[in-house]
Amino acid sequence: MLDITRETASFVAGLRPADLPDRCKEAARTGIIDCVGVMIAGAAEQPVRIVSAMLAPSTQNDGAPELPSGRNLAASDAALVNGVAAHVLDYDDVALAGHPSAVLVPAILAEGWSLDSSGADAVAAYVAGYELWAQLADLEPGHLHERGFHPTAVMGALATAAACARLRGLGPEKTAHAVAIAASLASGLVANFGTMTKSLHAGRTAQSGVLAARLADQGFTASLDVLEHRTGFLRAHSPSGTPRIEDGTLDIGRCWRLAELGINVKRYPTCYATHRSIDAMLGLVDLHKLNPSEVSEIRVHTGVTQKLMLRNSNPQTGLEAKFSMEFAMAAALIARRVGLAELTDEFVTRPDVGATFAKVRCTTTDEIMPGDQPFAPSDQVSVVLTSGEVLEHTPVVHAKGSWQMPLTREELREKFLDCTTRVFSRAHASDLFEQLWRLEEIGSLRSLRLTSDRTDA
Repeated sequence: MLDITRETASFVAGLRPADLPDRCKEAARTGIIDCVGVMIAGAAEQPVRIVSAMLAPSTQNDGAPELPSGRNLAASDAALVNGVAAHVLDYDDVALAGHPSAVLVPAILAEGWSLDSSGADAVAAYVAGYELWAQLADLEPGHLHERGFHPTAVMGALATAAACARLRGLGPEKTAHAVAIAASLASGLVANFGTMTKSLHAGRTAQSGVLAARLADQGFTASLDVLEHRTGFLRAHSPSGTPRIEDGTLDIGRCWRLAELGINVKRYPTCYATHRSIDAMLGLVDLHKLNPSEVSEIRVHTGVTQKLMLRNSNPQTGLEAKFSMEFAMAAALIARRVGLAELTDEFVTRPDVGATFAKVRCTTTDEIMPGDQPFAPSDQVSVVLTSGEVLEHTPVVHAKGSWQMPLTREELREKFLDCTTRVFSRAHASDLFEQLWRLEEIGSLRSLRLTSDRTDA
């Protein structure tokens, strides 16, 4: 049997900034920048306000700020509320069949702020958490979504514990205890997609990482074979029932999965399972100057697991619409874009939008593309006009913003500014982007301009 718990913990504890391949650092920087932007944009949403109202300010010097208000909270509470904000818009990046940045970044910023960590340590912590998550995912041939588990909240709990253990400088044994503690805190259900609770998954997962690492640092213990044991994490959460505990490859630290798989930046604030189809639909709308009245049917061919995530065929709220292929196609056709302005209850319930839902026909395939996403090899979209003519878009394999088709620095900056200028002045937002772009040179996370002031309010 593989000694998974101890070996992965040894990698995390021994990881140093100088060890990181350039592609890993590039991916981590992109993930951190993008997550901070959507976190600030999401902070005013109702779910975040509800969670924030339940948290008492901290008077301790080792607290961390709620973003972007700057209210001092206990580090674990800051990770919670900022994690909810990071995921509430569903605009955060995607990888490993989940949302690694939405849990890693809030945990790292909260614990790193508390510890006065450097930017280089924050990047190393991100890589440590991602690599542990990716290694464990590689040992499971099935897909957690199909079992009803949200990978962000399940695998993410172990990843955030590893990241926070790395920030705290824990040795291999205490790091293993931190990961093992987090294994009993991992939880999140796909059935709650399209509700406030999905964003709570991210907040609680970030909070769990801070808590697990702090408990381990104080001598709290857990089972040091918790990942591989026959009653442990990998078997308990296995959708296949056959995790590769005996004969899998344990190569964390030799195979850099972050460099290979990277992160996929979202261009639309909807479930990533819709993005390739949105790219195709917008392409057809733009090329043919489509008028909604000319369209009698929209045909989408996608993956079984993608459709499983997209549970709302007739959404009635902005939250529900994030998990609806029908809405994604309707917004692309009617608004000619799928942005934050379309993800409102008012737009979703417009009669013309609702009428378009009925025009969308989804078919699925069991085929899955190689890599970390349980998606079909491609998404295919075609439009049937009232004249009978059929317009077809070429199959879309990779969405724009993916690791294979990444945003340029300027495109990433444009999204960041669009998110953050809802709260900050453009000058403040631009300064923060430049700080994050040079994160490895930052001596203290406390120097980041993450909070608003009176002139920017």
